[in-house]
Order: sequence, then C-alpha cells, then structure tokens
Amino acid sequence: MKRSVHALLGFGLVGALLGVVLLGLVWLPYDPLAIDLDHTLAAPSLAHWLGTDEFGRDVASRAMLGARISLLIAVQTVAISVVIGTALGLVVGFLRGWTERVIMTFSDALLAFPGILLALALIAVIGSSRHSIVIALAIAYLPATIRVVRGSVISIREREYVEASRVAGDSALYTMWRIVLPNALPPILVLATSLFGWVILSESALSFLGVGVPPPLPTWGNMLSSARPYMYAASWLSIAPGLCIVATLLGINMLGDALRDRLDPRDE
Repeated sequence: MKRSVHALLGFGLVGALLGVVLLGLVWLPYDPLAIDLDHTLAAPSLAHWLGTDEFGRDVASRAMLGARISLLIAVQTVAISVVIGTALGLVVGFLRGWTERVIMTFSDALLAFPGILLALALIAVIGSSRHSIVIALAIAYLPATIRVVRGSVISIREREYVEASRVAGDSALYTMWRIVLPNALPPILVLATSLFGWVILSESALSFLGVGVPPPLPTWGNMLSSARPYMYAASWLSIAPGLCIVATLLGINMLGDALRDRLDPRDE
C-alpha cells in the first residue's frame, strides 16, 4: 500500500508537470517576456494568479515557460548521458581489458570533480546558453552512468545465456546488443529517472548562480535569483518557482522509487 501511494503521488506530480508544459505550448495567461511597468510587484490576484515581478511580468506565465525550458534541458541531457554512458559502459563491462582501463581512467578523472563544479567549469569555457548547459551537464553525469552500466554488464556477462551465445558463435557485438543490453535495462531506467531529477536541480542551481539560461528567458533558477532582493516585499516571487522545483523533484523521486521497487527481482 505504501509503495502504491508513493507511485500514485509520483505519477500525479510528474503528470501535473507534463500537463503544465503541454498547456504552455498552446496557451499562456500573458506574454512571459512582456514588460508592464504600471503593474510591477503586484500581489497575487484574479488577474495575475501568482503576481508580477519587478518588471510587471506575469509570474505564472514565466513559471509555465520555465517548466518547458527546464524539462527540455533535462530530457536532452538525460538522453545524451544515458545513450553515450550505456554504450561506453556496455563496451567496457563486456570486453574488459585495455578498453576498460582507458575509458574508466578517463571516467574516474571526471568523477573526481563534483558534478556542479565540473559543469560550471565547462560552461565557463564554452559559454552560457541552453545548449552549453545540456553539454556541460551531460558530461558531468556521464561517469556515473558509465559506472552503473558497467557494473550491471559485468554481472550479466557471467550468466549462462551469455556463455551460450558465445558457444553458438555469436559475435561480441551481437551478444552485447541482443543479449546483454536488454537484461541491463532495469537499472538503466532507474538511473535515467534519478538523473532527470538531478539535472533539473543542477540546471536550477546554475541559473540561480547566473550561468544558466540567459535572461530574459525564464527558468525556475533565474526566477529565484531575481527574487532575492524582494524576499520580504514580494515573497510570491520566490515561493512560486521554489514550490515548482520542490514538487517536481518530489514527484520524480517518488516515481523513481516506485520504478526501482517494481523492477527489483528480489521482490518477485
């Protein structure tokens, strides 16, 4: 029952995020970039559900657009990190030898840096933009993906069905693609769910520090950063994006826990 409640809450919160993003594609209450100096720092009302910011821009519209930008960055980052990390982890875990030593040495060198610091360094080199954030975060989380996939593949490659594939004369590429990879998918799916939450949090942190998506495009992180001078005079500026981040991370974590429990063979 507890797992079912967590799963339902996770699906509900993530579904609400997707619903807001889809709604924002066809309708927004106001233009999120339009400046209205006659209604600056307006409190929440029927006209502006979450109030307006220091430039008179509607906070609800900016939060909806920020959800779309954050989700797009997270999807692209997770896709790149998981695809490349799975390919490299599959190769090093199955072939071992010098291939494993070379790739894992490079991976461990990247893993020595905290992810957010590595992303900051990469963005400082390649510049601040949405695409640079995707590249920087994908590289930052690539070592973790490689290690998880490698560990699963090392365990799977010793199974009887993998040995049977070798005895049957199948090539190493065929065995990795058709035999090993499908059996390594459960931990990869759980990792991808966790990465999604990490990327959203990291992107928000980078935007909060001023090296994320450049203004005037809104993200939850740069909305929080802009709200710092008005924490007491206009608290709704920080409450709205803060609650968005908390609800999204909570939903993703609950969904990831439910997925992990569902795919755990020990529960069968």
